[in-house]
Amino acid sequence: MATYLVTGAAGFIGAALSRHMLNEGHTVLGVDNLSETYDARLKQYRLDLLLAQPGFSFIKADIADPAIFEKISQRKLPFDAIVNLAAMAGVRFSTVDPWSYLHTNVLGMLNMLEFARQHGVKKFIQASSSTVYGAQGKSPYAETSPTDHPMQPYAASKKSAEAYAYAYHYLYKLDVSILRFFNVYGPAGRPDMAIFRFCQWIAEGRPVKVNGDGSQTRGLTFIDDITRGVMQAMRPVGYDIFNLGGHEVISINDLIALLEKKLGRKALVEHGPANPADMLDNQADVRKAGVELGWEPSITLEDGVGRLVDWYRREREWVKDIRTS
Repeated sequence: MATYLVTGAAGFIGAALSRHMLNEGHTVLGVDNLSETYDARLKQYRLDLLLAQPGFSFIKADIADPAIFEKISQRKLPFDAIVNLAAMAGVRFSTVDPWSYLHTNVLGMLNMLEFARQHGVKKFIQASSSTVYGAQGKSPYAETSPTDHPMQPYAASKKSAEAYAYAYHYLYKLDVSILRFFNVYGPAGRPDMAIFRFCQWIAEGRPVKVNGDGSQTRGLTFIDDITRGVMQAMRPVGYDIFNLGGHEVISINDLIALLEKKLGRKALVEHGPANPADMLDNQADVRKAGVELGWEPSITLEDGVGRLVDWYRREREWVKDIRTS
């Protein structure tokens, strides 16, 4: 069994990945600053589930704080890999406070690379994003598609993190897997993501606010498929980049229709102006992950949305009040 350091462990993907690791018998040290970039009740909910499992320990800390080195070192754990999922997420908010994205997504990530170098950690997995593809190239995006024209500070911070990771691979032979995630969804997901907001708004009879005409499309992949992909990316690759997700594409309008069907309620749709930070289409070409990692998604959009709706209904007493804007 292995020992992993997972940053952003109370986040959506970080918590799901940590549970996956623990269920396989691994040891996990989770790090998260529990920031209130979105409703902290969701982060605490995820964290409480992890703290109930044997093999999990936790440090509340900011990975961009220099004190992080000593806090992790004090645990004296021989890490087989670091999975850096801690990040300021969200395309739109990055246009309001770009400094926070530089702080966490670049400086914090650099601290984790430096920790790996200083402590001889051989494997580093860095979470990147489909937003690095911007408006260049043509969907579905392959790993070789252009990434030189980020459309928002969030995408710029993720592209910067990829470059730092390559430098540490080149200089110090750190084995790095860069994983570009595409619109990951599922139970206890991020409340700023459209699928969570739409589910809540339809279930509670609130207006469903859509940017633009709703014809823009999103490639979606269920969280369980993503966590499996992260584990399969643990294998030695030198330095490589893999798309994970986005295999099932749906328009915003059709996503609302699917949620209407699962919830048994009609949406009160309100269209607003298109947001210039939004990509119109971000489908992933995941053939490389299939060939080199043996990964392919298995959970259909129909099934995954159903699981999200079932979770929402079970937790509705408090989830209905989660802030989604």
